[in-house]
Amino acid sequence: MKRVVKYLLALMLAVGLVGSNVSAASLNSTNEKTQVSSSQSYKKGITQETTYGNVKGYVNVEENALVWKGIPYAKAPVEDLRWKAPEDPAPFEGTFDATKPGNIAIQSSAQGIIGSEDSLNIDIYRPNTNKKNLPVLFFIHGGNNQTGTAQEITGEAFVNDLDAIFVSVNYRLGPLGFNPLPALNTGNDLEDSGNYALLDIAKSLDWVKENIKSFGGNPNNVTISGFSAGGRDVMAALASPIFEGKFQKAIAFSGGMTMADQNDSVKVFAKAIAPLVVQDGKKSTEEEAYQWLQTDDEEVRKYLYSLSAERLSRLMSNAAIRMSVFPHLYNDGVVLPKEKFDTKNYNSVPLIMLTGASEFSFFAYGDPYFAGSVLDKTKYAEYVFAKKFGSKLYGLFNTQESAEKMYDNYKAPIYTVEMPFGEELTKTTDMSLFGSFHGVFVPLLDSNNKTYLSMMKESYSLEGAKELSSQFKEYLANFLHKGTPNGKKLTEWNPWTKKKPASLILTANETNAIAKMSRVSTNKIDVIDEIEKDTSISSEAKKKIISEVLNGRWFSAELDEYYGNKSLWVE
Repeated sequence: MKRVVKYLLALMLAVGLVGSNVSAASLNSTNEKTQVSSSQSYKKGITQETTYGNVKGYVNVEENALVWKGIPYAKAPVEDLRWKAPEDPAPFEGTFDATKPGNIAIQSSAQGIIGSEDSLNIDIYRPNTNKKNLPVLFFIHGGNNQTGTAQEITGEAFVNDLDAIFVSVNYRLGPLGFNPLPALNTGNDLEDSGNYALLDIAKSLDWVKENIKSFGGNPNNVTISGFSAGGRDVMAALASPIFEGKFQKAIAFSGGMTMADQNDSVKVFAKAIAPLVVQDGKKSTEEEAYQWLQTDDEEVRKYLYSLSAERLSRLMSNAAIRMSVFPHLYNDGVVLPKEKFDTKNYNSVPLIMLTGASEFSFFAYGDPYFAGSVLDKTKYAEYVFAKKFGSKLYGLFNTQESAEKMYDNYKAPIYTVEMPFGEELTKTTDMSLFGSFHGVFVPLLDSNNKTYLSMMKESYSLEGAKELSSQFKEYLANFLHKGTPNGKKLTEWNPWTKKKPASLILTANETNAIAKMSRVSTNKIDVIDEIEKDTSISSEAKKKIISEVLNGRWFSAELDEYYGNKSLWVE
């Protein structure tokens, strides 16, 4: 159990438990670039050309893959560039060494503050073959947009299975990646959005468009994808005018739709930074500091720029999938629409949305109410209650709810999939406590992943899991290459429609993979009705879990309204 607790603490941090010109060109600076001919294409080897000079990677012999890591796609956003739109990197002097990971974004971790402000870089993986014009899977890591790295998923183990290129991106996090305070406004509408991390992601997609042909990729066949916060960033990109034309398909792994009101977010950030203002003697009380930080005073701007990245990164670190603690993805009206996801103008591309069946299990286990201890029979029953109903609400949020909201204004097929793997294994395994957890798909895709396999190796070693992994990658490969997940010898995966709201159920028992279409017949009101009727725990415990464990999460708006839970937003 000590091993489980230690693992969960690390994992909770990793997933976040702890002018009017909006064209792509406005993200580019005027730096001189090395000219690469439009006919420049992949030449097999570890050294490839980019618009900024040559980059040298390495061969992963065991996986038969070529790898390039830490390639800059923008200048370091430091000093005067801290809260600005990303600019083109300077051309390399000589050949860039892409054999080791680049800097990760500065962030809070179990080891304290790690990373650097100089972290705008990407990793590239491809099969060690002569093939050109390969589809590109572009990945945004999770971590509540506060933590995480491009190494969350590495591509060596699966690029040959997908016959594709895998690109993973580091981007600004926490208060350096999102910050709505008005004193930071520059008059540039993109920057004034406060959505700096989204500007980074857009910039890295531009880099891919410009350079991926040199690595054997097709710049006109890019699938944007992401897990958790990265999945929510994908959903935001679908609604963002600045992402128009930057990708041709999309996959949101445990994503869902969240945007924060920009004005409400200003109050939360001011409240979080106010103690630093008092510590530094700028104001005598936190209330004075709180009011001052909400102004566009030039002195506020100077003060914010004077703060170390380390002090900023410690703020709002206990978000626990609650937007009210760390608001981000602001509906500024330029990068993201004022009407949020009620927009009529989506970047409509074929879309896959995936959820696990027990998405809330880690978050329930790590909640202070349980304090990582569910050994007692009563506490275990309460944990099962929180896991069950939190996961039902979270799963609907990740797939069904988003499909319903988008459908009338979305002009491309939407595919939804639920993975209950681990829920119905007949024997007790290392997945029994957490079930089909947040990230259940990761070891099925990346067999080298240490984060989950350090705890779940037994279950993922089953023959059924191996077959499930193979089928999952077949569906993904078809989607990347053709825009539909369907192919020979696979269960037909029908798009979600309002008339037939069905998901693919993709799972496995001990020996075999199981794939079938299943109609989605419940909504959040049905789940609340089921909560009302549940008698598995005491009424006192039920009330406490509803008001303190399930409340205020991405998925809990209907639950909070029904039970009258107190708003967690700063008033």
